[in-house]
Amino acid sequence: MVNPARVLVVEDDDTIRSALVAAVESRGWVATAVPDGEGLEQLLGTFRPDLVVLDWMLPGRSGIELARVVSASGDAGMILLTARDGVDDKLRGFGVGVDDYLAKPFVMAELVARMTAILRRRGRAPGVVEIGDLLLDLDAGAVVRAGEPVTLTGTELRLLAFLAGERGRTLSKTQILTQVWGYDSYDPNLVEVHVSSLRRKLEERGGPRLIQTVRGIGYVLRAA
Repeated sequence: MVNPARVLVVEDDDTIRSALVAAVESRGWVATAVPDGEGLEQLLGTFRPDLVVLDWMLPGRSGIELARVVSASGDAGMILLTARDGVDDKLRGFGVGVDDYLAKPFVMAELVARMTAILRRRGRAPGVVEIGDLLLDLDAGAVVRAGEPVTLTGTELRLLAFLAGERGRTLSKTQILTQVWGYDSYDPNLVEVHVSSLRRKLEERGGPRLIQTVRGIGYVLRAA
């Protein structure tokens, strides 16, 4: 990707921070992650993020305080992550310039979708993905194969969007479960069932198979 979007993650939980970085990089964006807001002003100037993902409850300055810093230093988009989901808390976040708000625990696929929406509004993420004769309009949630519309469920659409974002890369069932469903403890057969249904819908009017099985590993989406 030429001049990829830049995402700054400020999260003190090591597991969540690592997962967020992996999710950002899986989209082809550039990620920088820190556990707190120390030195944030300098980092904003050197890294120049397009989007900042902030945890509310941080050591030292809170996510709300850091959001004010981000707002004052530029026009980066912001998503606030927190276990506090009251209306007053949300209004407080929006009042300091936060674009979106997601309560913990969250599904990674939903967070990535919200990040993508903010970056797309800022012209920093494509809204349409084209792979062979497959056209996926992420804004409209529409899928077209060989000029014909394909009707998918919400889960199938998230699955296809994830595979498309990782096109050419072989993904394990655990990776798919984590990114699409938000957990890796579900029965892997769940992935098989949805991949099978997605394939059937994409291929019902003919055409080569786009979602390939890599035996013993998982699945990969690539143009025929």
